[in-house]
Amino acid sequence: MLGRGKVVLFYPKYEGAPLGAPLCLLALAATLRNADYEPVMIDAAIVPNYLEVIAGHMEDAICLGISVLTGPMIGGAIEVATEMKKRFPKRPIIFGGWHPTLVADETLREPYVDIVVRGQGEITLLEVVNALVNGTSLKPVHGISWKTGPIHTHNPDRKVEQLDALPIPAFDLVDYDEYERVGGMRKLAYATSIGCPYACNYCTDMVFYKRRFNALPAERVVEEMTSLVTKYKVTEVALLDSNFPVDLHRALDIARGIRDSGVNFKWTFQASTDFLSRMSDDEVRLLGEAGVSHMGFGTESTSEAVLKLMNKRHQRVNEMYITAQKAQIGGIKVTFNLILGYPGETEADRVITFQTMSDIARKFSNVSFSPNIFTPYPGIPIWPQLRELGVYEPKSLRQWMNMPLGGSSLPWLQGEELNRLHRMMDYFLLNSQLYRKTKHASAIRSAVRLLVSEPIRWRMKSSRYAFPWELWVAKISEDLVSRRSLVTGQELPAIDAAGAC
Repeated sequence: MLGRGKVVLFYPKYEGAPLGAPLCLLALAATLRNADYEPVMIDAAIVPNYLEVIAGHMEDAICLGISVLTGPMIGGAIEVATEMKKRFPKRPIIFGGWHPTLVADETLREPYVDIVVRGQGEITLLEVVNALVNGTSLKPVHGISWKTGPIHTHNPDRKVEQLDALPIPAFDLVDYDEYERVGGMRKLAYATSIGCPYACNYCTDMVFYKRRFNALPAERVVEEMTSLVTKYKVTEVALLDSNFPVDLHRALDIARGIRDSGVNFKWTFQASTDFLSRMSDDEVRLLGEAGVSHMGFGTESTSEAVLKLMNKRHQRVNEMYITAQKAQIGGIKVTFNLILGYPGETEADRVITFQTMSDIARKFSNVSFSPNIFTPYPGIPIWPQLRELGVYEPKSLRQWMNMPLGGSSLPWLQGEELNRLHRMMDYFLLNSQLYRKTKHASAIRSAVRLLVSEPIRWRMKSSRYAFPWELWVAKISEDLVSRRSLVTGQELPAIDAAGAC
């Protein structure tokens, strides 16, 4: 044990295969370790008996920190926090991450939460731990909310720390073999930047980072990524940047540095089409030569009316075509995310989106799609309008945990209209999938595709979806992938009709 004591950090399980060790915990661990504390990281994705493992460390720990995202992941946080508070009532439990930051007061009302770390947490958590060890007041610690009995105190926000001033996350603490066993690939999650300059009305990123783009210099990124890949035999790096190419020259310098290093690995990132479409063909080829295998784009809609409602004025339909074309030139696969059921959207708007995206699928075989029904995440700018429309806003962690992400909780999208939208989504996905014909398709699959392709295109064109016999026939040979990760493009678990994963 390092000299000043042990800090336990827990990451609850989330949907899909892990991208690697949780980067948020690695960043916290690095800062704690530099201050002579012993960070103990426990990730539910690779530690099935996490309750007992955590309890074993809590015997002599200073505190327990839990990082939380909105949705089912909250369940694991509640389970661990409740049990540890029961077994070790005097050990402070600290919640951090996106969800607690956006609803700090609500999170603090839970009996098992003592402190909430808001926003960027590396320095904040260290100062909290120092205060706990030294028995000093939490009042001087910026960026936290805390309670004394029924009294909640919200300290001032912390000034944003530049990423380049922080130590490299503690990648040396990761059990890469175990993550490879669970996820099937030797992956690594890494971030070259945080923040996005845009202010989309449905997005938590602009609330969390306040539209500030905070990035590591290209030289540091190239050195760290190539060193990590070489040292730990990593085959793929998933960048968690909100919008990687905001600084285009920096993005290209990173790609050029990786290519010229001679270290070969795949890497993926998210972007917006306006940045990618500004690149020349040669610059996109550079991305492919550097190992970029997938890019995710939040295209959301092709209806100008809906894009205006979303405050997504930077998103232009012609740039979606340009992005798909340029990515194909670079040999890079892309995923276009769609948000359907947005407040104010009409069926005519959906038809425009499906028809445009189907045209893109027909022209560019490197494009996949991930259509989702609008989810009202905490803290997003559109909440005042949502309340007027009758959307129920969860008031506790458990209610947020049970909220049907991408499900059927929208008052304006119920019953037959919701069923029709699901059918439209299924036909769109099947139609798009048929364009990506495989050379070695089975005889059954080829026959099914020949049988259903023309009727499906007629339905998409005429917006007629009654008696969906093509979907029934397609089930014989086609596995529809309805949700994909924007970070990696990999398939995510489907959401059932009730919205549960």
